[in-house]
Amino acid sequence: MINVSNNCYISNLFQKITFLPQFCKGELVANTEVTLLGKTYSTPIGIAPVGLTGLMWPGIEHYLAATANRMKIPFCLSTVATETPETVGEHVGDMGWFQLYPPKDNKIRDSLLQRAKEAGFHTLVITADVPMASKRERTKRAGMSMPPKITPKMIWEGITHPVWSFYTLKNGIPRLRTIEHYTNNNDMKFVSGFVGNRLGGTLDWDYCRELKEAWDGPVVLKGILHPDDAEKAIEAGMDAVYVSNHGGRQFNGASTAIEALPAIVKKVNKRVPVIFDSGVRTGLDIMRAIYLGADFVFAGRPFIYGVAALGKYGGDHAVEIFTDDLKNNMVQLGVANFEELQKGSQK
Repeated sequence: MINVSNNCYISNLFQKITFLPQFCKGELVANTEVTLLGKTYSTPIGIAPVGLTGLMWPGIEHYLAATANRMKIPFCLSTVATETPETVGEHVGDMGWFQLYPPKDNKIRDSLLQRAKEAGFHTLVITADVPMASKRERTKRAGMSMPPKITPKMIWEGITHPVWSFYTLKNGIPRLRTIEHYTNNNDMKFVSGFVGNRLGGTLDWDYCRELKEAWDGPVVLKGILHPDDAEKAIEAGMDAVYVSNHGGRQFNGASTAIEALPAIVKKVNKRVPVIFDSGVRTGLDIMRAIYLGADFVFAGRPFIYGVAALGKYGGDHAVEIFTDDLKNNMVQLGVANFEELQKGSQK
């Protein structure tokens, strides 16, 4: 799902999920509070892990971690974000999740787990859907490279977006700071090569079991699209299954996550929570995913857009938009909580 038209395609798939409202229920107050993996969150939307986040807005991981802490929703930090668990942990409070790209070297793996745990991250997310680096032709056509190249187009973008340029220069060129710890080198090209050669490509079910034993807390497997993989994840001891197609950026022939969700929900059969992301843009999208059986939803781009547009508190505004839209649509449908919503899908 790489080409631009697929954004419209995914949107159309969400729009095909429609409801039959029921009225005359008196005053309804929608409750969006959710308990997931032992934590209570104010609303069923979390901030998904995004790699190289600081390229989109300098210091954005700190802003979004603080948003998560204020709004009481989870923030998931990527291994390949541009800020470290140590600095993000200062902002995220007890809302921190850590997404691991499984290292081939067990010493690096154990070090990453220890650093995340000591920084206060309580839930581990294992990335399953990157068995190798993908081609990402759209990214290449856009001129994105690692490290970023100074081209006439980039200079023009900097001139026409002076606020971004100012804060980028102030904060420094985005770097994979978590990984630099293991390279003794902050050269972006070298570090990027290290990521490509040393992270991913070795994940199997035994590795998942090892991570479950090594991590003191909930472990989630992210990137599941096949119902049989969901079953194997439960057998391997995973505490939740995370349905995702990596935002449509990894494998061009994969099903969309929203298409895969119902079969996985049926296979899991409430034995563990089902988490969902990919293509979520509105509170109504959240409601649709929960209606299909998801217990919790994550999104990436909307929070990035919020900070890029509004700065430090842009993530808070995104949470408010999601939550207000979700509550409004629940009342429009005639349900006060998610149990009622999911019962409607079973009729």
